[in-house]
Amino acid sequence: MIRRRRSAPGLPVPGRCEPTAGRHVLATERLLLFTPRTRLDVAAALAACADAEAQRWLGTQADHVLPDPGVRGVLLAWRPAGDDGRRLPRKLAQPYVPGPDDPLLLVCVRRAGLGYAGALELEQRTGEMGGWLAPACRGQGLGAELFRAGAALAHTHAGLSTVRAGAEPGNTASRRALAGAGFLPDEGPPRRSLPDGRVVEAVWHRHDSATASRCR
Repeated sequence: MIRRRRSAPGLPVPGRCEPTAGRHVLATERLLLFTPRTRLDVAAALAACADAEAQRWLGTQADHVLPDPGVRGVLLAWRPAGDDGRRLPRKLAQPYVPGPDDPLLLVCVRRAGLGYAGALELEQRTGEMGGWLAPACRGQGLGAELFRAGAALAHTHAGLSTVRAGAEPGNTASRRALAGAGFLPDEGPPRRSLPDGRVVEAVWHRHDSATASRCR
């Protein structure tokens, strides 16, 4: 499902996870996904979904955290810390340490050029997954790769035999990407609450594996 190639110098290498520290690395044909190492990685993941189009579907309120489009553009223009020779501001260079009960968050970069491309989030307790792409990365088929990586994260890293994703009926881009990643229609609550408090209609998708395992 996921091809392993040599990663760019300085970036995490697929297959070399640190599960006891909550850190994972995966790769697709065009994306490298890894647990954030610095606060820049986290800020770039938020910047990738803070625009109005993404917030319409996600409701994560990232637009409240990063309200300035100019700041979002600056964050997305950086490369992961240390990989483009620029010195990071001290605040953004601080290490990111995932909490033991936090959802698994993976920031993703394009393997060509190493630009920030979006993020993936997996809630291990419920088996629910979500993901998003930066504005410049949409409409290029990367959504299917992102969700394929999400299925791999669930099945071969988190030990989940089933992973589910919800989307609004009108979110055709997300639903098309899920189908392209091998997710099948599933039953579920007809409505769900977004982080910003909105209650929206929902259709559900699932991906199953009979050989779920955890990374070492």
